[in-house]
Amino acid sequence: MPERSPDPARRSERSRTAILSATRKLSAELGYQAMSIEAIAAAAGVGKQTIYRWWPSKGVLMLDMWGEQVQLQGEFPDTGDVAADLKVQIRGLVELANDPELGPSLRSLIGAAQHEPALLEELLTSIVRPRIEACKRRLRKAQEDGQINRGVDLDIAVDLLYGGFYHRLVLPVTRLDDAFVNGIVDEALRGIGATL
Repeated sequence: MPERSPDPARRSERSRTAILSATRKLSAELGYQAMSIEAIAAAAGVGKQTIYRWWPSKGVLMLDMWGEQVQLQGEFPDTGDVAADLKVQIRGLVELANDPELGPSLRSLIGAAQHEPALLEELLTSIVRPRIEACKRRLRKAQEDGQINRGVDLDIAVDLLYGGFYHRLVLPVTRLDDAFVNGIVDEALRGIGATL
């Protein structure tokens, strides 16, 4: 029986998974600035060229790592109750932020993006703007359902809902927890004329 050659697709997926896993671990341990492509390659058991074939920089690699998690948590449910739906969605982000590996890496990535314009644009394009649009779609539906005042500026509403999350994420003066999620959603909706 002829010997079967390794499947390149399976090998590639194994390498990709190992790289993302190593990135997640090292970014939590070292932070974005101290982490290097060389260290990621060594931890993943691949060559640097394998990483650069898929990701042009460590920032884009981290965004890819984060993107998968954000996609899982980023969609908005529509149960007909806008307050409950927003709480579910923001609670998912809080869980990511409180993850002992992902939380520090997200903080590092946001900090690095302030000094790297290309990374900032990629962060905005791949994660932030799509989440803003998803939130606005859910709020627009709530307006149609009469749960939110139709005259509300949805960009401002998003700022009210998520500004506190990012404030506590970047400057953790107090906890991101369920009490925060409930309070921020209830107060923001009260402020934009929601019928709670």
